[in-house]
Amino acid sequence: MFKTKITVRYCEVDSMGVVHHSRYFPWFEVGRTEFFKTSGMSYREVEENDVLLPLLDCYCKFIKGAKYQDDVWIEVNLKKLGVAKCVFEYNVIRDDGELLATGYTTHGFTDRKFKPLNLLKKYPEIYACIKNLQSFNNEA
Repeated sequence: MFKTKITVRYCEVDSMGVVHHSRYFPWFEVGRTEFFKTSGMSYREVEENDVLLPLLDCYCKFIKGAKYQDDVWIEVNLKKLGVAKCVFEYNVIRDDGELLATGYTTHGFTDRKFKPLNLLKKYPEIYACIKNLQSFNNEA
């Protein structure tokens, strides 16, 4: 599983002193975009090739709250890759190993007019780069 580290900023906590629930999805995005770089093609490069990955579905289960200046790891896994969509899974883990949240996002493959694409057929080289991300699935 791919991991990237984030330190909780003051602006991310609420009046109860824990990270506000709305911050987890941006953290998922940070993890996903960093993960993408390992494929050989960044998110930006995919978009420059007129392929977009709009969000179709998202979910987050909150288990325990992170606090200001906690170091947290965002673990990302490409759970499923189809020709028209993909699913990423996430774990948010505090530096001490405590699991704080889990979640997933589902993304479609579209052109700039949001017309669905068969990515394997239309852009096999981009599909191959994304498929490379599955090599992390067997790593711990």
